[in-house]
Amino acid sequence: MSQEEEVLGKAYDSRLMARLLQYLRPYRWQVAIALVSILLKSFADVLGPYLTKVAIDRYLSPAKGLSSGFWSWLSPRAITGIAQIALIYVGLLVFSFLLDFLQTYFMQWTGQKVMFDLRRQIFRHLQRLHVAFFDKNPVGRLVTRVTTDVDALNEMFTSGVVSIFEDLFVLFGILGVMLCMNWKLALITFAVLPFIVYSTKIFRDRVRDSYRRIRVAIARINSYLQEHISGMVVLQLFNRERKAYNRFSEINRNHMDAYKDAIMAYSVYYPVVEILSAIAIASVIWFGGGDVMRNVRANSVAVQFNWKTLVAFRLVPTVASLGVLVAFIQYALRFFRPIMDFSEKYNILQSAMAASERIFKLLDTPVQVVSPAVTTRPAGPGRIEFDHVWFAYHDTAEGDQAPDWVLRDVTFTIEPGETAAIVGHTGAGKTTLISLLLRFYDVQKGAVRIDGVDIKDMDLAELRSRFGVVLQDPFLFSGTIGGNIRLGTQRIQDKDVEKAAEDVNLADFIRALPKGFDEEVRERGSTLSTGQKQLISFARALAHEPKILILDEATSSVDTETEFRVRDALSRMVEGRTSLIIAHRLSTVQRADKIIVMHKGQVREMGTHQQLLAQRGIYFKLYQLQYKDQEISMSRMPSPTSSEVTTSADD
Repeated sequence: MSQEEEVLGKAYDSRLMARLLQYLRPYRWQVAIALVSILLKSFADVLGPYLTKVAIDRYLSPAKGLSSGFWSWLSPRAITGIAQIALIYVGLLVFSFLLDFLQTYFMQWTGQKVMFDLRRQIFRHLQRLHVAFFDKNPVGRLVTRVTTDVDALNEMFTSGVVSIFEDLFVLFGILGVMLCMNWKLALITFAVLPFIVYSTKIFRDRVRDSYRRIRVAIARINSYLQEHISGMVVLQLFNRERKAYNRFSEINRNHMDAYKDAIMAYSVYYPVVEILSAIAIASVIWFGGGDVMRNVRANSVAVQFNWKTLVAFRLVPTVASLGVLVAFIQYALRFFRPIMDFSEKYNILQSAMAASERIFKLLDTPVQVVSPAVTTRPAGPGRIEFDHVWFAYHDTAEGDQAPDWVLRDVTFTIEPGETAAIVGHTGAGKTTLISLLLRFYDVQKGAVRIDGVDIKDMDLAELRSRFGVVLQDPFLFSGTIGGNIRLGTQRIQDKDVEKAAEDVNLADFIRALPKGFDEEVRERGSTLSTGQKQLISFARALAHEPKILILDEATSSVDTETEFRVRDALSRMVEGRTSLIIAHRLSTVQRADKIIVMHKGQVREMGTHQQLLAQRGIYFKLYQLQYKDQEISMSRMPSPTSSEVTTSADD
C-alpha cells in the first residue's frame, strides 16, 4: 500500500482533468459564477495601485504634459478629486469582498457536492464488485480511496484551481498595466524573474520529495497502528511493548524528518523570493527615482483608454512620474506574491492527479457479476441443483495450462424442504459451493439452478433475498440489537424481530438488557459474547423468512449451552425450508436427509448417515476420526449443559 502511495504522476494530465471536470457539469452555473467573480476580483485588485498613481500625478504631484484621458471627469479641485478616488478605492474593496465571498462560497459548495457524488459513486461501485476483488485489495487501501484521495481532489477544486486562475489573472493584469505605464521600468522589475523561476524549480523538487515521503510515512503509521491495536492482546501477552514502541518511534521519526525537510525548503524559498523581489523594487526606485528627479521623458509604448475611443490604440510619450513610481512599487509587491503561490499549487495539482488516477483505476474495475438485462424469477419452493459444475478462482489466459479447478464436475440436487449436510476435509470445496450458490462468483462450466432456473438468469437482489445465511464468524454492525436483526429491511416489523428472537431462544437474554432490543451494539459487537452474536445472526436469518437456509460452520465456535439453544432452534428454522449445512455438529449431520461428502473438489459420496457408514468410505473415516468419540461423550453426558460438544469438520 505504501509503495502505491509513492507513485506521483504529472501535475497536469489532460485526460484525467477532462474526466474530473465532468463532475462539475451538474453545478456549471455555480462554477461559472465563481469564475466570473474571480475575473472581476482580479480586475479590482489590479486597479487599486493605478488609483494611487492617478491621485499622485493629478493632485499630489501633478505631472506636466500628461493627458487626463479616462480620468478627465474627476474634479479639478484636489480635495474633491482625492475624495472621489478614495471613494472609488473603498468601493473596489467592498466589491472585492463581495466577489471573494461569492467565489469562495460557490467553489467550496461545489467541492463538497463533488466529494459527495464521488464518494457515493465509489461506495456504490464497491458494493457491486465481486468478492474476489476484496480478497486481493486490503481494506486500508479502499478506505484511503474514499477518504484521503477524495479530499485531495476537493482541495484541488476549492483551492488549487481557483487560486491558479486568480493568480494568473492578476499576473497578466499587472504585467499589462506595468508595460503600458512604463515598459523600461517593467523590464527592470522582470529582470529577477529568471532567478525566481530557478529557485521555484529547486523548491518544487525538494518539497515534492518531502511530500512523497510524508505520504508514505502516514500510510506506514496507519498500517502499523491498525495492526498493533488490533493485536494488542498478543502484544501484551508476549511482552512486545518495548519493541513495538521502538519500531513505531522509528516510523514516526521518518514522518517528522520528512516534515522537517519540507519546513526547511519553505524557510529558504520564501526569503529568497523576498530578497529577489526587494532587489527588483530597489532597482525600480533607483532608476525610476532618478528618472523622476531629472524629469526625463522616455519614448515608450503606452495604451491610453479614452472614453471616446475605447477600442483605439495610439502611441504617446510616457512620463516616468512620481505616481508611476509609487504604482510600480505596489505592483511589484503584488506581482511576486502569486509566483510564490504557484509552487504550492503545483504540489496540490500533482497530489490531485495522483489521487484521481488511483480513484479512476478503482472505478474502472469491471463488475464481473451483474444481473442480466432480462431476468427470470423462479416460482418453486427452493430446489437446489448443481449440474456438472466446474470452477476455478483464477482463470488462465488462452494457450496457458488448464485452470486450477477447485470444483470438478460437481452434480447433486437438494429437493424442496430437504436438509442436506456437506462434509469433507479442508480445501474440499465446501464453502466454495455456498459462494457459487449466492453468486459471489460465476462458474466456468456447468450451471447452478434454483427451482430449475439458472442463477445467471436471475436478478442478483432477488436471488440473494431467497437465502438466509449464518456464517461461522458472525458480523454485527454498530447500532442496536433490533437493528442488527432487521438489518434495514422495511417489511420486518418489531413483532417479527421479537418472534425471530423467541424462535432462536434469544428473547430472554435481550429482555434482560436495560434497553431490550434497543440496546446499543458497539463496533463488531465487542460487548457481546461469541454465542450471543451467533444467536443474533440466527435471529437475523430467521426474521427475513428465507426459502433456503445456509449454515456455514454456524455453531463451531459457541459454548455448550448456546449449542443446545441453537440445536433446539434449528428444528424450527429448517422446518418447511430447504437447508444446506456445512460441517455442522454431529447431531445435525446425523439427522440430515442427505449428506454430501466432498473430497478434492468432487462429490465422492452421498446418502444418509447410516448409508454412508455402511459404505465404509470417506465419510466412515471422517466419522471414525472426528465423530465417534464425540458421540460416545454425548451419550455419557448427564445433562446438555455439562460439557461442550466440539465436533466439527475442518474447513
